[in-house]
Formats: sequence, C-alpha cells, structure tokens
Amino acid sequence: MIERLTRRWQRETAEQEAAVVAGTLSSDDAYALTFFPPGFVAAVDASLAAYEQEIASMDPPTDEAVWGAVERVVVTLNSIDQDFGQHIETMTREELSEYIEDVLAEAGIDVEALLERRGVEEAAGEWRDW
Repeated sequence: MIERLTRRWQRETAEQEAAVVAGTLSSDDAYALTFFPPGFVAAVDASLAAYEQEIASMDPPTDEAVWGAVERVVVTLNSIDQDFGQHIETMTREELSEYIEDVLAEAGIDVEALLERRGVEEAAGEWRDW
C-alpha cells in the first residue's frame, strides 16, 4: 500500500517541531511548519482518503467513473488550497499528481492506457488550479 502524502507531511512537521524545540533547527528553516499547517493537512488527508475509497470500491473501474473520481479529488484539493492560502507549491503539486495516479495503479488500473484514451499527460492536469 502506498503511503498517503499527508502522513509524511505530519512526520516532517513533527520532526521539525522537535528540532526547533531542541535548538538544532531554526524556526526560519522549519519549512514544514509553514507549508503543512495542521488544518490544511487534515483537509487534504480527508479528501485523499475519500478518493482512495472511491477508487477501491469501483467494480469494475470504468473510465467514466475513474475520471469522475479524479475530477472530484482535484476540485476538492483546489478548494482546500484556496481556503488555506495556496499551500500547494511546485514540489507538493508534483507529489499530489503522482499520488492520484499511484492510487489508480494500486487499484489495478492501467494509468498509461487511461491517460492515452483521454489524450492527456497526467490525470490531475485537466482540473488542477495548483
């Protein structure tokens, strides 16, 4: 099973908080504390969990159903990003896009073929504002 990005963000934040308290990292260098505030992480985590469940429950996963789920998660992430002051930066954007496709692959969906049938290079790109 792939690790949800939000788990890594929580781990990085906790590690950096501990390092700041210990005096081994300046608060200016603790990027995770700025990029991954708890409310933002919780909202992203909930949206990714719902997406994972939706994809896993598809039997069989039709292109129409898969694209509907991808659109819903991306639009939700757009809203979360807007609500929290645009925390999805370049690296996070790439990781989220990859994660969306990894969830599909883990469910047994041929992502390359899916993208080819749609005529796109990445699943999230069509709806992504981040």
